[in-house]
Amino acid sequence: MQLLLAEDEQKTAGYLTKGLREDGHAVDAVANGADALALALHQAFDAIILDVMLPGMDGWEVLRRLRAAGCATPVLFLTARDHVEDRVRGLDLGANDYLIKPFAFAELLARLRNLARLPKGMADGGILMAGGLEIDTLRHHAARAGHTLQLTAKEYALLLLLARNKGRVLSRTIIAEAIWGMFHEQQSNAVDALVRRLRAKLDTPFETALLRTIRGTGYVLEA
Repeated sequence: MQLLLAEDEQKTAGYLTKGLREDGHAVDAVANGADALALALHQAFDAIILDVMLPGMDGWEVLRRLRAAGCATPVLFLTARDHVEDRVRGLDLGANDYLIKPFAFAELLARLRNLARLPKGMADGGILMAGGLEIDTLRHHAARAGHTLQLTAKEYALLLLLARNKGRVLSRTIIAEAIWGMFHEQQSNAVDALVRRLRAKLDTPFETALLRTIRGTGYVLEA
């Protein structure tokens, strides 16, 4: 993969660049948001690894400007911020995945492989569509067949995560880390409970189910 890495912590950037190149990837590394934005807009990348807390222009603003410019390159956020509100904000702006610091390098590689499987051209101008489902990320509003879905913050975060990865099966581990910032065995039940609550609002009132359970694997939102 051709990767853009935006990380201002020199030791972390060096470690990631070395590891990614050893794994066979081409890496362009920058240390601030302005350079990340300029390079992402003028060069083709398969994925962008974007630290949230960058000097000058932070990762939120870099991503917002990329999506506003129509750049659909998949973005993986690296962040030490593990609040659900932060992850909702990133998903609203168009992030495809989250990895909370500290993390295992093997997991970063696995998440990049998943990003490589995403269909091209996923920029949405603030609107996500899947079947009769429409999510306006700029207004923080979700509706199906014209009916507004009254969602909690975590339900909305889960729906956004699934919608941005529609057609891709997400494991309980990925969902737990995206919503809560961590995973442990007890959270498998929390993920299942959250999915049930979302399904009750998203699918139960309608004939066709969008949210499917893949037994032993996870969950997927189908168009």
